[in-house]
Amino acid sequence: MHDDRVSARPSLPPLPPLVIVHADDALVAVDKPAGLLSVPGRGADKADCAVSRIQAQFPEAQTVHRLDMATSGLLLFARGATMQRAISVMFESREVHKHYEAVVHGLVEQDLGEIDLPLLADWPQRPRQKVDRLQGKPSLTRYRVLHRDTAARATRLALQPLTGRTHQLRVHLLAIGHPIVGDALYAPAEIPTVTRLMLHATRLELRHPLTSQALALTSRPAF
Repeated sequence: MHDDRVSARPSLPPLPPLVIVHADDALVAVDKPAGLLSVPGRGADKADCAVSRIQAQFPEAQTVHRLDMATSGLLLFARGATMQRAISVMFESREVHKHYEAVVHGLVEQDLGEIDLPLLADWPQRPRQKVDRLQGKPSLTRYRVLHRDTAARATRLALQPLTGRTHQLRVHLLAIGHPIVGDALYAPAEIPTVTRLMLHATRLELRHPLTSQALALTSRPAF
């Protein structure tokens, strides 16, 4: 999931500090708050980001993947160039398994399902993405219903993107008629009381690049 880097953050209270979930000789994992960029955007007002914050404590930390600015949860950094190359290859070869939770509009009927829809950048409406069955890149998301709130007409889902396209989860859920609650980019007619995107990276599973042992990192959503 890549950063949208759409606009400057409005005048809101300061974002909470990064919480370090795991740190060792190869990598650092943090719990990124919603509203914080993963990497710097264009302009001095977008210099504050997860990688600059973590480099204040771990100067050798390098980016290996990103979360959208609006998405909270687990974000992984490599310690040094050698580890960056090793972990980046793991992401590219889909050896890192990513899991998310989201609250979506409407009551999702099937308890389990897959969304297999190719995605392409919607250049006239950047940074939006769109489903394009002719030119889009293959994109696959698995979902599982965790809870249906009939009163609020909303569903909590566990999500696993099998591919890593920009805004994949947001566009896939929109495409099946269940946009994520709080998604101002793809569902602008939002309930006014919702102030954030209800999407959180809850779990990362990978083989440790130094020990080859299985490593599972977890984070609970605040919503």
